[in-house]
Amino acid sequence: MVSIIIPVFNEEEVLNELYKRITTVMDSTKEDYELVFIDDGSSDNTYSMLKELHKKDRRCKIIHFSRNFGHQIAITAGMDYCKGDAIVIIDADLQDPPELIPEMLEKWKQGAQIVHAKRKKRKGESIFKKATAAIFYRTLKALTNVEIPVDVGDFRLMDKKVVQSLRSMRERNRFVRGLVSWTGYKQAEVTYIRDPRFAGTTKYPLKKMIRFALNGITSFSDKPLKIASLLGFLLSTAGFIYMLYVLYQKLFTTQVVQGWTTIVVLILVFNGFTLLSLGILGEYVGRIYEEIKQRPLYIIEESLGLEDSKE
Repeated sequence: MVSIIIPVFNEEEVLNELYKRITTVMDSTKEDYELVFIDDGSSDNTYSMLKELHKKDRRCKIIHFSRNFGHQIAITAGMDYCKGDAIVIIDADLQDPPELIPEMLEKWKQGAQIVHAKRKKRKGESIFKKATAAIFYRTLKALTNVEIPVDVGDFRLMDKKVVQSLRSMRERNRFVRGLVSWTGYKQAEVTYIRDPRFAGTTKYPLKKMIRFALNGITSFSDKPLKIASLLGFLLSTAGFIYMLYVLYQKLFTTQVVQGWTTIVVLILVFNGFTLLSLGILGEYVGRIYEEIKQRPLYIIEESLGLEDSKE
């Protein structure tokens, strides 16, 4: 069986077309399949439409969160409850084409346990979005010891064995694509051109993208802390050398030391660096705080078509 995990949040304009395209593709493969929709606290008619899909097609399984817990948590819930031997994660906005799934299944049947879908072109996105995405993926690659493919989102196929490993990872600030690569299973990739959003608006504005990027970096790297320590050492060394220079001028020369500009510049540089370092440290401490509370990752208000317990 193939499980298709689809997180949705306020996607009433896309849902029917999404269902039509995915079922058309999956029916053509002759594979048994299920569609696991995770409604991440939608405030429009998305959940009502999902219930209608379930009535019409029992292959549609529905998880309805009590509130919005976030895209990565919705993916996690889908992985917790899916039953497939191969699991595909795909967003609801149809930027990632369901028509690519048969090619991904073929790679899986050839032995790949993880099949990444790599974007070779992104249509309908601003230059700013493309540039920041490129910078993020390459910065993440440089900062982490985990080989996370660049220009790859959450659209991928995974073997059941991979998903079983991921189920044991219950950290709160989740970066699923990093966790998948961290498992180290045999990987392959397919390439595609990413389409513009079919309808509706993006669910990842700049604020969420920044938070997502921070989660990715801090979840898989402590290098920002090491960089802050190194810069702190270099600035302290430079400050000490400058102090010796000022003392030399005061004690051994008649040159008048002009103080105000120098003092202000040094205060701004050192205090600015101190605040930046505290901010970096705070990000890591905040994540520790979230982890030790041990709250559940999500709360399911209602489900349709699921077994009473996880597989």
